[in-house]
Amino acid sequence: MKTERTAVRSTEHDSHKGKILLVIGDAAEVTDTLYPWMRIQEAGYQVVVAAPEVRTYSLVQHERPEGWDITRETAGYLMQSDIAFADIKPEDYAGLLVSGGRAPEYIRYDKDLLAAVRWMVQAGRPIGSVCHGIEVLAMAGVIEGKTITTVPKCKFDAEVCGAKYIDAPVVVDGLVITARGALDGWQWMREFLKVLES
Repeated sequence: MKTERTAVRSTEHDSHKGKILLVIGDAAEVTDTLYPWMRIQEAGYQVVVAAPEVRTYSLVQHERPEGWDITRETAGYLMQSDIAFADIKPEDYAGLLVSGGRAPEYIRYDKDLLAAVRWMVQAGRPIGSVCHGIEVLAMAGVIEGKTITTVPKCKFDAEVCGAKYIDAPVVVDGLVITARGALDGWQWMREFLKVLES
């Protein structure tokens, strides 16, 4: 039986509260991506999906079957990006979020993405990551001296880059808001919006 997958498209509207970048790539985790995409729009912001290039990306679902020590990956929805990393003008955005999944393993090497993340931090704008998204923040060098959370298997990535890891659903350290995993998304967005609107 063939399952039809439809590309999720960004809504085109002008928001009175500004724009938020949502960073993805192929194999971004579906819940880590779609929940903030919906929640940020619900709060009155425009979400701009940024990726290595403008095209359709395959999101994935991660589940840990009973008895497994690692997660199993299956196909999720498709998502259309709005902007390529190379075309980001960070001054146009009120904040930035990095989705989880396996995408951060390769997008963390993109110099344009890293420059945008660094600019946002230096400009005093909130940034957030969930699950493996911490790999992008770590590579950008913006978590040194910060207390963060992430999925436990990414603890090393954070600590080797100078962060203090805590196993908690969400950690807020100044303008850096990090979440452990997909099931912590509601707390992640609650805290991100508090910082964004403070």
